[in-house]
Amino acid sequence: MGEPLILAGKPVAKKFQGMVKARIEELRQAGAPVPSLHVIQVGDDPGSTVYVRNKLYTCEKLGIEHNLHHLPETTATPELLSLVARLNEDSGVHGILVQLPLPPEVDSSEVLFAIDPEKDVDGLHPVNVGRLWMGDAYLLPCTPHGIVELLKYYQIPLTGQRAVIIGRSQIVGKPLAALMMAEHATVTVCHSRTRDLPAVASEGDILVAAVGKPRLVTPDFVKPRAAVVDVGVNRLKDEQGEERLVGDVDFDAVAPKVSAISPVPGGVGPMTIAMLMVNVVAAYERQRGSG
Repeated sequence: MGEPLILAGKPVAKKFQGMVKARIEELRQAGAPVPSLHVIQVGDDPGSTVYVRNKLYTCEKLGIEHNLHHLPETTATPELLSLVARLNEDSGVHGILVQLPLPPEVDSSEVLFAIDPEKDVDGLHPVNVGRLWMGDAYLLPCTPHGIVELLKYYQIPLTGQRAVIIGRSQIVGKPLAALMMAEHATVTVCHSRTRDLPAVASEGDILVAAVGKPRLVTPDFVKPRAAVVDVGVNRLKDEQGEERLVGDVDFDAVAPKVSAISPVPGGVGPMTIAMLMVNVVAAYERQRGSG
């Protein structure tokens, strides 16, 4: 069947980061304020620390102002709500991101819903979710937006295609279904109660795995010549005890059967951060009346 096209995220992310950097340079040349992102992290979850570091590093690289509010694990919901309220009121703050997961004692929904929808650069506030499903969104959830842009960059058509998404999370599965329908794909969303999951998955011209189960997707899940997007990030230890990242797709087994496949790492991950930067600029433009 030949080697599949590898859907690498880095060149696509670089394209969008270049657009963001150029816009920020325009603002600096004009003497205007530049976009500002504030990130809230509670506790020291190792995964969260890596993600936050990558986000702030990208801000630094592109010229976006950034600030980390790193709070202790013992921070209670009222303290977080107070911080979010202050950032909502500050006109110099254009984007607010609360890094998940929050400690179990914190009411995550209450905190996320308290963010001003105009500053919700994760695109997860109910107002922005509603706008997405109505086709009127300007702040799109970062990972689903990144997946669609990844497919477009590699000229994988969505119009008229059968797309199957494994996973129905609020962060990936559900918003991705809305975005793919907006691109005129016919979408099926699978989950833990889907009967005969491999048979349903194998109907997809495009298959997206976003369920958090390492190497769940094997060749019997995949239609020949399908395009496969792997959103999973699972940490496993190899025979030597070294930790490595693997996706929700058994890459080596599936790759010979498909026309295109995204790697883990290096596929969807870079796109998520690039789309976050796009959202920071979009939020800035809207708040300043130029969006």
